[in-house]
Amino acid sequence: MLKSLIAASLLMLCSHARADTAAAPVTVTLHGQRFSVKLATNEAAREHGLMMRTSLAPDHGMLFVFPDTAPRGFWMKNTLIPLDILYFDEQHKLVSAQLNVPPCKAVPCPVYPSAGPARYVLELSAGTVKRIGVRDGDTLAIEGKLGAVD
Repeated sequence: MLKSLIAASLLMLCSHARADTAAAPVTVTLHGQRFSVKLATNEAAREHGLMMRTSLAPDHGMLFVFPDTAPRGFWMKNTLIPLDILYFDEQHKLVSAQLNVPPCKAVPCPVYPSAGPARYVLELSAGTVKRIGVRDGDTLAIEGKLGAVD
């Protein structure tokens, strides 16, 4: 009985520690504006992205992290809100942006490519880039742990 209780307690502690790590907040700062971001660090999360969301707070976004730097292309399949899509290289420098990208209304959905190789992609509510004055070459500061990227 005591062994079962100890094992259950350890399992609960380990689960709680994993949940805290997974829930650790990640923020990014771009052109002096701070955003809380949801991470997409694996293929499944990157494929799902912001699908089926009906809103995105002005100070929130999604940061896609890739294991390599390469040309990227994003589409808006099942994405219900317009977005600004920003592409950053391995030094976190803005290399390209697709602004006010509308939800996909017809299949096949258009692809919105980067103008150069990117390792990080930040999706924000449409109009954010214009509102905060983002410019080519701006640097993205990432605060928090990105975890494993695959």
